[in-house]
Amino acid sequence: MMSVTGWSIRLYEAADEVVWAIKLNALWIGFTLVGGVALGIGPATLAAYSLARRRSSGESFHALPAFRTAFRREFRRGCLVVLPLVAAAVLLIGNYLYFASLGTKASLPRLASLVALVALGVIAAYLLPMAVHYDLKVRELLPKASLVALARPASSLLLLFVAVSIAYVSGRFPVLGIVLAGGGWIQLNTWLCLRFFAENEARLHLKGNS
Repeated sequence: MMSVTGWSIRLYEAADEVVWAIKLNALWIGFTLVGGVALGIGPATLAAYSLARRRSSGESFHALPAFRTAFRREFRRGCLVVLPLVAAAVLLIGNYLYFASLGTKASLPRLASLVALVALGVIAAYLLPMAVHYDLKVRELLPKASLVALARPASSLLLLFVAVSIAYVSGRFPVLGIVLAGGGWIQLNTWLCLRFFAENEARLHLKGNS
């Protein structure tokens, strides 16, 4: 049986992760607003993923100055990477809502819009951690993230399950969603993808030595 001390340590670590997710969420939203949303969401998102990667790697840092530095560094690249994803998501959501308003006669295009939106979400779930983990050009991210999403169906399903679970909890508890969901997803998404990337690199290394 686990000792009282062991449980205390685990509870402390869990509480620390929740506090970190709240902090990361606040920084992500705050810097998105500072950039006027349209010019803020890209660099704020890459900055958040950059800090999530550092956190997952065990680094210690002061969140606000680290986020500010990452935001400035990733401003141009963040806009180029994130804004097309946001635009595509908005378009697909708009299509889905439009076809849903037409009723059963538009079931097929509505389903196609939903499938495309899910595919975009899964690809983005790989692309964003990949953008801060690897030294890749912007034009290389989409094909590589798409390839990984197709090559790792089990991992893709896990990412989708986590995203849907967070969305469900946020829908049931809106206040919790506002203060925690974004940062929690970014940290979990990064933590999982770093392990997926490491497994993939190890497999490729073994193939290269075989």
